Amino acid sequence: MILKGLTWLVLLQLFGNLINLVLLPALPGPIIGMLLLFGLLLLRRSIPESLEKTAALLLQYLPLLLIVPAAGIMTSGAALLDDLPAIAAGLVLSLLITVPFCGWLMQRLIRRLDLKREDQA
Repeated sequence: MILKGLTWLVLLQLFGNLINLVLLPALPGPIIGMLLLFGLLLLRRSIPESLEKTAALLLQYLPLLLIVPAAGIMTSGAALLDDLPAIAAGLVLSLLITVPFCGWLMQRLIRRLDLKREDQA
């Protein structure tokens, strides 16, 4: 069961890498693969049991996958300090864009939910 879900994830990442090489070199292959997975799940309107079990298993080991980037950050402290103003500006700018957008989206979703409830009543 888990092997089937893992096969789907690997195949979608492979297709994402293929699309990256052929059509969209600016977008990373794994991101394209995740978008393909998202589209597939939207079309199915459900999550296959094999994919759900695989995702649950992989989430248990997520901290192990983050050790390598964390170690890279720790060993590249001097390079990070050199680029600190650009990194800080990027973080602040993304925060200023993301927080209002999330608030707007939440209000819109709440309004939609209220309209559905009114229609059902």
